[in-house]
Amino acid sequence: MAQLSEILAQDCTPDCPVRLAATVLDGKWTTQIIRDLLGGTKRFSELLRSLDGISPKVLTARLKMLEDHNIIVKTIYPVMPPKTEYALTAFGMELRPVIVALATFGVRLAGNVAAVK
Repeated sequence: MAQLSEILAQDCTPDCPVRLAATVLDGKWTTQIIRDLLGGTKRFSELLRSLDGISPKVLTARLKMLEDHNIIVKTIYPVMPPKTEYALTAFGMELRPVIVALATFGVRLAGNVAAVK
């Protein structure tokens, strides 16, 4: 595996690891969905409620994309009405430090913005 200094020195070509990660995490709501799932398994309706302003269509698309990248797993239970749950995979749990770093930066950013005003 390449050293961080080597990765940062590379041009941002399609195979750049930062670019690849950004394509998965890009898009409104994606990191917030992951943040919510860090707390444990959630049903679709729970995610919809917790992500104020997201549409069901966008949530469905983001969940599908995360599932396609093996970041989350979708479990459908054969009951009436159907019950569907979403959880992070072991691979998806590796995003915990990324989300924590974003949250830490967000707190500091909010403090900076408040200090400027």
